[in-house]
Amino acid sequence: MSQRGKSAGDGALAGLRVLDLSRILAGPYCSMVLSDYGAEIIKVERPGTGDGTRQWGPPWVDTESAYFLSVNRNKKSVTLDLKQPVGQELVRRLAGRSDILIENFKPGTAQRLGLGYSQLARDNPGLIYCSISGYGQTGPYRDRPGYDSVIQAQGGIMSVTGPSDGEPHKVGVAIVDISAGLFAATAILAAVHSRTKTGAGQHIDVALLDSQVAWLANVAQNYLATGDPPLRYGNAHPNIVPYETFPTADGQLALAVGNDGQYERFCQAVGRPDLWADERFRTNHGRVTHRRVLVAELCRLFAKKTTAQWLEILLAATIPASAINDVPSLLTDPQVRAREMVQSVDHATLGKIDLIGPVAKFSATPAKVRSAPPTLGADTQAILSEILGCTREELEEFERQGVTRIADDPPTGEER
Repeated sequence: MSQRGKSAGDGALAGLRVLDLSRILAGPYCSMVLSDYGAEIIKVERPGTGDGTRQWGPPWVDTESAYFLSVNRNKKSVTLDLKQPVGQELVRRLAGRSDILIENFKPGTAQRLGLGYSQLARDNPGLIYCSISGYGQTGPYRDRPGYDSVIQAQGGIMSVTGPSDGEPHKVGVAIVDISAGLFAATAILAAVHSRTKTGAGQHIDVALLDSQVAWLANVAQNYLATGDPPLRYGNAHPNIVPYETFPTADGQLALAVGNDGQYERFCQAVGRPDLWADERFRTNHGRVTHRRVLVAELCRLFAKKTTAQWLEILLAATIPASAINDVPSLLTDPQVRAREMVQSVDHATLGKIDLIGPVAKFSATPAKVRSAPPTLGADTQAILSEILGCTREELEEFERQGVTRIADDPPTGEER
């Protein structure tokens, strides 16, 4: 563990300092995960405007965009103009006192700014440097701009998402960005472990397209195994039946029968032992082969009762099933609340706000929402003076030159 980092608490990563030059979603999501585990995150933003998601509204919570609030908890905000040599030099100095750096510039940009891995590693050979980009640092597409929706289209997920007889659909959240952030976080932790043995840092290259390819998982493997292009199944599963949504007397029911034992219990629970006795449906292979016949029969069956009635029957038989929640229903669900997946925290200007909580629950080093997302530039003075030893006179000169602002006022409605 680094001796540079000022502990952010008692989390598993307390003592690690992350210099986050990234913006929008993939990089900030990565650093947010690390922050939940106790790492200190110094978020570098552009003076005056900050991370682009600060302007991504509506919706707004007073002056802050909900989008920015969603991925920037537990961080400190420093404003630096990286187009100015003094701003670049301050970042180099911060990198020399950090364990990890995350950036999502277009490939080659960091190097041109004097902030590339090879340049920073000369002064800090233990630096773990993670680059996140649309297509990676190599390959014929490296210079293309990469955005989540485009990568979903290019990366195959839209071809298997949506109704079987309709047009391709993207996933309703920016799942490529989020999965790239998660891949980056796990890679960074692997590099931290490697450094404990070697003392050396390294460069990590994470691409949105690679992330999309990886989380095609079994769908991609189905093609590699058979040569048959995957189809869209709507809410159904390509390899398991019955595993989809069904209309009920008053709504929809999601059913997931994952193996033959569950299917036998399911048939008994819903009063249709004949669907187990039928040799066509005794194995998952048979149920997939005769999908249309079985699903049509189940559609007629589920239409006879309400969703609540079916849930009572199915859950009593330990058959995985659920109503289709909207987001308000989900976030007030007693299980979600019991797991502290919605947490309240005090914001510097907004008062108490609700945020989504950390996923992993640790027995000894809890992941925590320690602080709300920062206002723009809120920590500039403290970071530059405490970590770099900048004097008040130097800070005033940086501000006069437009290199930084000690604290930025949030953009007004007109400025947005």
